[in-house]
Amino acid sequence: MTTAVLDRAPASPARRRPGHGHPWLTLLAVATAMMVVGLDTTVVTIANPDIAADLHADLAALQWVTNGYLLALAVSLIPAGRLADRFGRKRIFMIGLLVFTVASIGVGLSGSIGQLIAWRVLQGLGGAMLQPASLAIIRSTFPAERLKMAIGLFSAVVGLSIASGPVIGGLLVESAGWESVFFINAPVALVGLVLGARVIRESKDDQAGRSFDVVGVALLVAAMFGLVWGLIKAQDNGFGEATPLVSFGATIVLGALFVLRETRAREPLLPLALFRSFPLSMGMLLRIGAYFAMFGGMFFLMLFLQNVHGMSPLDAGVRVLPMTGAMLVASPAAGALTQRFGTRPALVGGMLAMAGALFSIARFEVDTPYSRMWPWLALLGVGFGLLMVSTTEVILDNVPARLAGIAGGLQQTAAQIGGVLGTSVLGVLLANRVGDTLTGELTAAGVPAEVAAGFETAKSYVAQGVAPVQEGTPPGLIDAITDGSHAAFMSGFAHSLVVASIVAAAGGLVALFAGRDRGRGA
Repeated sequence: MTTAVLDRAPASPARRRPGHGHPWLTLLAVATAMMVVGLDTTVVTIANPDIAADLHADLAALQWVTNGYLLALAVSLIPAGRLADRFGRKRIFMIGLLVFTVASIGVGLSGSIGQLIAWRVLQGLGGAMLQPASLAIIRSTFPAERLKMAIGLFSAVVGLSIASGPVIGGLLVESAGWESVFFINAPVALVGLVLGARVIRESKDDQAGRSFDVVGVALLVAAMFGLVWGLIKAQDNGFGEATPLVSFGATIVLGALFVLRETRAREPLLPLALFRSFPLSMGMLLRIGAYFAMFGGMFFLMLFLQNVHGMSPLDAGVRVLPMTGAMLVASPAAGALTQRFGTRPALVGGMLAMAGALFSIARFEVDTPYSRMWPWLALLGVGFGLLMVSTTEVILDNVPARLAGIAGGLQQTAAQIGGVLGTSVLGVLLANRVGDTLTGELTAAGVPAEVAAGFETAKSYVAQGVAPVQEGTPPGLIDAITDGSHAAFMSGFAHSLVVASIVAAAGGLVALFAGRDRGRGA
């Protein structure tokens, strides 16, 4: 068995201070900072309606509140990871947390939607600096025998913050306004800054050269922008429209140029030799698949709870707490499991648990009681909790410790791509299914055929679970339109989640071959 040597130097006695370099205090500082990033992932969706009303934003502008952040984050993760390895992980972490905090305050103080979007882009850049550096700091601080447990606890905190976002966001928006969901970041981040400055020990890649691959950064950022932009536009227009196709074509060309550049660069941004590791490549693929299934499935599950079952955002957030609790338990348990048995059982078990949960959720009906929902939500949380930890460990275990920032960038990039890909692909599948079944479901519910045909233009609303009832519609017809619209949505809902479950099940098969840690048998 071989163990990577962690690239850290012991603090000199003259500079040692209480708590400096302490592994668990370091984990607390890093997890506190990442908590605000995790919360921001989901609280914004709760605040969007109030933002639109207050700042007079149309739908296109409102989408940029999310898309601007996502684009800045996704294109910057790998370059930010390389910066952390080169110039110091603590330094990049602290700068990223400061940028994220200032941008959060700026968002809350925005007087126009344009200002808000600009601050959201800056938030994304700060988040991109934080995320790879956080994981790299954990890896460079913990000894090998405690690293897996630390990753499990770190993943639990991140998962909890993401999953609790709808509940916290709902409470804040209802009690203090939409600005509060961004202002709340400041005091939490301040704790992270103060604690991080005191306890985190600096580490970096001592073998890094003096040059920096600026051309490689430009090509990778452009390629990632094309990929994510194409996926975002595909959510609106479908994958066959010109904008997504041009974006994907540009991504292929720019990606090929990036690979060519990295093979010739003296100090490459991303050493492509890393991908000769089969477990690393498969770990990336599994992480994409896990986030594809989870975020794609959860997006439409929240639409189902809110628009079909009529719950408020806060009520819907409370209803998914079984998933949150299961994730909170499964993540640290996964750290202990992988420590003893390797990553393969957690990878396979996590994927199959998600597949089973998503397939069962796909069978929900309009009137399914909550007592039949929560067990499958809990199982989904168990599966995702196992996968958050095990996919992270597969990636970390197959990247040299001196490149821990790059490993963190790869891990987070896979998550972002998987999440956007899931919502895009499953969204297109759901919308197409709704378009195919809407007229038939409306007529079956009692809407006259000539009236039902007129609802073709409203299928985008039905694909969100909304019944397009116009003012002045007779009461009897209202019920028929609502029943038919919800039936069409549930048909698309089932179709999309079955696909998500198939992706997860296929991931379980791939995991049989991907869970072999470097230096450890699965």
